[in-house]
Amino acid sequence: MNLPLFPLGTVLFPGGVLPLRIFETRYLDMVRACMASDSPFGVCLITKGAEVGSPAEHHLIGCTAHIVDFGMEPGGVLQLRTVGFERFTVIDRSTQPDGLIRATVRLIAADPALQVPQSLAACSTLMRQVIEDLCKRESDPAQRMLAEPFLPEDAGWVSNRLCELLPLAPSARQALMVLDDPLERLTRVAQILASLRTP
Repeated sequence: MNLPLFPLGTVLFPGGVLPLRIFETRYLDMVRACMASDSPFGVCLITKGAEVGSPAEHHLIGCTAHIVDFGMEPGGVLQLRTVGFERFTVIDRSTQPDGLIRATVRLIAADPALQVPQSLAACSTLMRQVIEDLCKRESDPAQRMLAEPFLPEDAGWVSNRLCELLPLAPSARQALMVLDDPLERLTRVAQILASLRTP
């Protein structure tokens, strides 16, 4: 699979919501092409460089982003609402004359559907509270920072959402995102939650 890449200072997880403000010509062109073909682009965490300017270096494992909504701000800034779908590994990449990075990627299998075990049930309880609070504060699903469907019993979904919500450094989020076992990811998240509760 060949994808345009958008290196960012954040980590996108499958099922995660990522709002973006697009103003660089290379990314405006990328978005137009993705929307015309109903195709995703790839998001990778930056390892060296910046989101704007010269093409940045990035981690080799990222996540595809699908555009689900858009709007234009005054001044020609494009607002996007994107949702993460599939993780991928970059096989090789090249930089176009306009500075856009394109990569050949191999998709990574989705997390298996696994129920949250009883030993980690507190994570499901916390996510239900988050969902309830979010729905009370924002009635419009298109404006929420959690995309439906809500799956508070699914280990992969819960671990991904908590990874997004916890106060973690991007590098720590990346380390969790690349884990192939959702139960291992959720176990590590539970350990982080426990450490945050410790006075």
